[in-house]
Amino acid sequence: MIAQQIINAVSLGGVYALLALGLAIVFSIVGLINFAHGELMTLSGYALLAALVFGLPFPAAVLVAVSCGALAAVAMERVAFRPMRGASVTSLLLTSFAVSSLLKVVFQNGISARPQAVAMPSWMTGAFSFGDFTIGVGPSISIVVSALALIALELFLRRTVTGTAMRAAAEDFNVVRLMGIPASRIIATAFLLSGLLAGLAAMLWVAQRASVDPLMGFTPVLKAFIAAVVGGLGSLPGAVAGGFLLGIIEVLLQATLPAAVAPYRDAIVLSGVIAVLLVRPQGLIPAVRVQRS
Repeated sequence: MIAQQIINAVSLGGVYALLALGLAIVFSIVGLINFAHGELMTLSGYALLAALVFGLPFPAAVLVAVSCGALAAVAMERVAFRPMRGASVTSLLLTSFAVSSLLKVVFQNGISARPQAVAMPSWMTGAFSFGDFTIGVGPSISIVVSALALIALELFLRRTVTGTAMRAAAEDFNVVRLMGIPASRIIATAFLLSGLLAGLAAMLWVAQRASVDPLMGFTPVLKAFIAAVVGGLGSLPGAVAGGFLLGIIEVLLQATLPAAVAPYRDAIVLSGVIAVLLVRPQGLIPAVRVQRS
């Protein structure tokens, strides 16, 4: 029982970490909290559903769905956010809210407001045993995929020219532009990575719930935003740490709270967030910024 709860906690934390990292990548470079990030997750879920309906094998359907999330993020940056470059933070936030609302309406009226069942492979609902412990296949896959995605992103940011430029832009974007690195390419890559992470998170979320609906991305991205703030807004390691921390706390509270207190789980979690921010206002791992005198 304890082992299963730990697996569930790390699995949920991995999803939150992927989403929080996607938010943090964009914020660290553009200074934008993209509240349409949840709709990228929802779009990937519907893309998976469509690919399976058209008869694609499950691995190919997953590849199509994740690619749709990444390409949609790039299109979102090109159509909605690039024309607003240089605008105030308020204008950018309003733009992201507008894109989010527009996509929700499209999903609700163009597809359905009701949840749509996704036919997941039977092997994903199974479990395997180690002695006295039984571990679900789905949560185990979620942990492995989250870990591999985070490692791959770390290698990309550390070992490639574009990744190095993105890390430099996160610390001082103006200097990176003065060095001749195209700003549009860096920003588009940031959105591409955020969409890719949203797509992966959507696959893990759908795998555990076997359905997709127009509001699927709202709650997890809201939790991911909280995780990014707790970790240190704009800090990539902080986003990962905050995501895992929030997921672990949620699952542990769900497993240990008395039935009478269980409905107040989210309130207790948010109270803990406030307590953390009172002690560390910049988050657990603050973002590195270059200070000029």
